Amino acid sequence: MKVAIVGASGAVGQEFLRILDQRNFPLDELVLFGSERSAGRRYNFRGKDIEVKLLQHNDDFRDIDIAFTSAGAGTSKEFAETITKFGTVMIDNSSAFRMDDDVPLVVPECNAEDALTRPRGIIANPNCTTIMMVVCLQPLERLSHIKRIRVSSYQSASGAGAAAMAELEQQYAELVAGKPVTVKKFPHQLAYNVIPQIDVFQPNGYTKEEMKMYNETQKIMHTDARCSATCVRVSSLRSHSESVWIETEAPISVEQAREALASAPGVTLRDNPAELVYPMPLETAGLDDIYVGRIRKDLSDDCGLTFWLSGDQIRKGAALNAVQIAEYLIQVGNV
Repeated sequence: MKVAIVGASGAVGQEFLRILDQRNFPLDELVLFGSERSAGRRYNFRGKDIEVKLLQHNDDFRDIDIAFTSAGAGTSKEFAETITKFGTVMIDNSSAFRMDDDVPLVVPECNAEDALTRPRGIIANPNCTTIMMVVCLQPLERLSHIKRIRVSSYQSASGAGAAAMAELEQQYAELVAGKPVTVKKFPHQLAYNVIPQIDVFQPNGYTKEEMKMYNETQKIMHTDARCSATCVRVSSLRSHSESVWIETEAPISVEQAREALASAPGVTLRDNPAELVYPMPLETAGLDDIYVGRIRKDLSDDCGLTFWLSGDQIRKGAALNAVQIAEYLIQVGNV
């Protein structure tokens, strides 16, 4: 098994290296690719230093079985044919192909089998907020069909990349020192603030991030459920959180929901408000599962349920989900 990471120097690329090692992913050779800026860097993997190669339109992918790509939508679109032309399975972490009819959009806990049909050799990794939410929605969908979803996200700086995390830390240091605050990666100062905008606004008043949650949820879950989202950047460093309200065809009790979520793959229940136990970004950073708590009935809807979730979006929201897709393909012999 020969595996490649495209965008190895980025936050998600670095997480790929850690996760492949931690999960003892069955590979014989790892090849790293990057831009002119990162080519030549060296990263240690399982005791061996690997030099980042320049991503080019050549035959470098001829013998590669699986390529994890996380270098942005533009790079994915430009190099997709180069990566897949010899049969490499491209698991893409960008938004480039997510809504293409001939590209499966996969969260293994929800629709792993969709990854088996990939006419273009590409499997899309969904948006981080969508992944985290549908992992929790799927076990509830089995209890009663979900008709509507309303969600507010609380997304950390890491969702905008390693440079954004560094900028948030820099902003706090500048504020303490009484210096002017650097604002480059966000539309406004994030330190001591929340910004009700992630990605660009669309003509309907929603941002691109919010529309991703609407469209991707339907595709992943094969559902007609409509999702109305407000996505907010908060000043935590790593791990996203979400407040989720759902309306189902038949009522789901809190006890039913807790039982379903507690037994669901990829979910950990942390729901004991009496003891102040609920998921928080400080505790979920670096962990694989999506953590769920504050499960309660929606006071405005007899068929409504609301809950809170938190998870590391660089792991399950990006690199881990892609690696789990690859693990599934290997398990069923479809690489």
